Amino acid sequence: MKKLTTMVMAGVMASGPALADLVIPDLSYRTGAYAAGGIPFSDGYQDYFNMLNQRDGGVGGEMFRIIECETAYNTERGVECYEATKGEGALVYQPLSTGITYQLIPRATADGIPLHTMGYGRTSAANGEIFSNVFNYPANYWDGASVIINALLDENDGSLEGQKIVLLYHNSAYGREPIRTLEVLSEQHGFELVQLAVDHPGQEQGNQWLTIRRERPDYVIMWGWGVMNQVAVQEAANIRFPMENFIGNWWAGAEHDVIPAGDAANGYRALNMNGLGDMPVFADIQTHVHDAGLAAGDGSNLGSVLYTRGMYAAMLAAEAIRVAQEMHGVAAITPAMMRDGMEALEMTAARMEELGAPGIGPEFSVSCSDHGGTGMAAMQQWNASEQEWVTLTDFIAPDDAVTQPLIEEDSAMFAAENGIEARDCAM
Repeated sequence: MKKLTTMVMAGVMASGPALADLVIPDLSYRTGAYAAGGIPFSDGYQDYFNMLNQRDGGVGGEMFRIIECETAYNTERGVECYEATKGEGALVYQPLSTGITYQLIPRATADGIPLHTMGYGRTSAANGEIFSNVFNYPANYWDGASVIINALLDENDGSLEGQKIVLLYHNSAYGREPIRTLEVLSEQHGFELVQLAVDHPGQEQGNQWLTIRRERPDYVIMWGWGVMNQVAVQEAANIRFPMENFIGNWWAGAEHDVIPAGDAANGYRALNMNGLGDMPVFADIQTHVHDAGLAAGDGSNLGSVLYTRGMYAAMLAAEAIRVAQEMHGVAAITPAMMRDGMEALEMTAARMEELGAPGIGPEFSVSCSDHGGTGMAAMQQWNASEQEWVTLTDFIAPDDAVTQPLIEEDSAMFAAENGIEARDCAM
């Protein structure tokens, strides 16, 4: 713990003005098997806050102070980082790990600090009546599973009857999240669901792809992260699986997932919860952060899928802070006030335009009962010759008639197990 605390304090000292009042911990992972995904997200997350500091003097006259703590995507280290940094006045945590999130939900709730688990974590945390301090807007895992099936229904004239779909998933709490939803959708739409687990870190997949070659599915859906994604794309190419029928979730659709396979990755598809493109906000980050020598990383990730997502997460946090400041009439808000701001957040197309990020996400609003947003995501496809992701669709809605009962069921179970009385959001 001594070594961890020293590292955390070094991050505090190096991260910004000592008197900053808006404290944002960054539970990053720049080392280990999942660093390829952790690095660009963290770079985007930190760079946006630093851009606001340099360009605008923070938010509401209060500067941000970023505390980075390395978790290596390890749950125990993630909890240690939380305990070591929460006393600094942390306003919100973005763990970027389902395993860490599961452990932090009771701790952060007891401490009155909000969690933003954007597109990951415990899916049923979308129910704000039970999970008062946890938010997973703009979408969650069950939304993602439903969006993929809706996209496949659309390209198959509304029917998947008799088709076979493989779920290739990381054998962890993260990877197992979509199973229940896909099982329900399988029953509803008449497709056969085959489940294949891949153990951490995901480098050994030979047996799974032998099974896929034998089963000859119509589609493979991947719930992967880190090196697992790279290996899977290469294995799919090795057995000549049609790449356009291989679809990753939004954590299996970054540049580093496909570039190692070269031209063989061409046509691979994946979800994305955030838009892509040359947004004006990137120019501001380049000018005020990168050109000023203040970048969180080496600058090479600017505009990439996960850099953009990290920046989007920071943007949503900054907007919630603005809302909280207006609600409570103070600039130096507390974690409790931050929670209020997150619960009253509304992202409109006009506001995203004002922020220099048009189309970075779907319009959504948060409320006492709904901490999950609209659940919409777009489909993108890898163009190997141009080395870029091409957005194929508008943001697609999930099937709420399927996902909402599952959220209610799981959150009710969590409440019963933990003696939680649901909030009355009608008041």
